Amino acid sequence: MDCCKDKQNILHRMRSWFKKSKSESYSENLITKKVALIGNPNVGKSVIFNSLTGAYVTVSNYPGTTVEVSRGWYMKDGIKLEVVDTPGMYSILPITDEERVTRNLLIEENPDLVIHVVDAKNLERMLPLTIQLIEAGFKLILVLNIMDEAKTLGIEIDAIKLESLLGIPVVSASAALNVGINEMKKVLEEQVKNVA
Repeated sequence: MDCCKDKQNILHRMRSWFKKSKSESYSENLITKKVALIGNPNVGKSVIFNSLTGAYVTVSNYPGTTVEVSRGWYMKDGIKLEVVDTPGMYSILPITDEERVTRNLLIEENPDLVIHVVDAKNLERMLPLTIQLIEAGFKLILVLNIMDEAKTLGIEIDAIKLESLLGIPVVSASAALNVGINEMKKVLEEQVKNVA
């Protein structure tokens, strides 16, 4: 009887040690950061959010409001990112409850990185928010989404030139077609490693 108890104790201690040493060694090199997805309504933020987080998603109301905020996790090669899909906003100066929630979230949670998703068909109308986010001091990635429809309309965007003008990474994508998603993930991982 004592022999069995001793074996159980030893096994229990071994399991505890293994779990502890495994999690410690993993967490030593783990980069944990917060990323916020920002953009006007209907620009494809949710599609990008789902492609980053998969099934690891929770949806809840922002405290004191009926506005929903989705949160999930992106994990790859020692990087663990909390990804927040914010309500649609047109400006950092809020008019609607949704914009107020997004602005408050940016201020209170201070994400390490912001992914600004824009509709490439309406780039001129959406770039002012990009400028506001840059001027507010956020580390930013600009995703030119819905590029397939922009090309169909004969709209051409020089992403490299835009990147040079803005001084931030710019990625072309058609998230609904899964085009540009891998490039966006690569840029995201590179940028996260450079965040202090």
